[in-house]
Amino acid sequence: MKNTTESNSLYDHLEKVDAATLLGFINQEDQKVAVAVATQIPSIAKLVEQIIPKMKEGGRLFYMGAGTSGRLGIVDASECPPTYGVPHDMVIGIIAGGDQAIRYPVEGAEDNSQQGWHDLSEFQPNELDTLIGIAASGRTPYVIGALHEAKRNGLLTACITCNENSPVTEIAEFAIVPVVGPEVVTGSTRMKSGTAQKLILNMISTAVMVGLGRVKGNKMVDMQLTNEKLVTRGTKMVSEQTGLSLEDAHQRLLQHGSVRRAIDTYREKNA
Repeated sequence: MKNTTESNSLYDHLEKVDAATLLGFINQEDQKVAVAVATQIPSIAKLVEQIIPKMKEGGRLFYMGAGTSGRLGIVDASECPPTYGVPHDMVIGIIAGGDQAIRYPVEGAEDNSQQGWHDLSEFQPNELDTLIGIAASGRTPYVIGALHEAKRNGLLTACITCNENSPVTEIAEFAIVPVVGPEVVTGSTRMKSGTAQKLILNMISTAVMVGLGRVKGNKMVDMQLTNEKLVTRGTKMVSEQTGLSLEDAHQRLLQHGSVRRAIDTYREKNA
């Protein structure tokens, strides 16, 4: 295993350069991320194609990680209900150390190879569920242990890591491995590695939600109307699809509570 996430930075004496130069270094490295992610599209596509039918039958999608990786999974999971109107228990993020680790590091939490499956077991996982282990290094015991047990119990398993031939890739059925290279600050995987993980999580959840029918055309027709901005966006969507004035579209949207229902009921009435 070549541990590129821990390799020495291509830049040195960072404390001696001015801010613009340092930011230039970071931006130059960031431009490598999308290229690395693009190489993984075939693997991501195969995974998505396996997840969708399971979730159509009631399966859930779990993300699991430690530190930055765990936080990124929680962010992606938490954004699915408001964006796509799905239940909060359909996409679930789990982090080593529990919810307190979202803000504060929990010493030794990621080193416990038994705790990951224990945490997942609280959700009573079954064969319709999918576990995606997120580990930049690819050798986090918390994630490895959970993937091993999940696979043994019939769950679909996948991993997102930035190191080739790492332990998680040997366990997971689907390995997504964007090799982004050394970080500007050596070993700071919240940078390029974290960005790659975030991009891939966006791709997975978006593609899955489209596959589950949560997008119509290119619109979030099931989004939760939780603030004025989203109500305004929804009003415009209803108006465009029905030909109603913005005022009438707004009233219909508030009456039915979702863009999808507002449009569907209008079309049924006027069929």
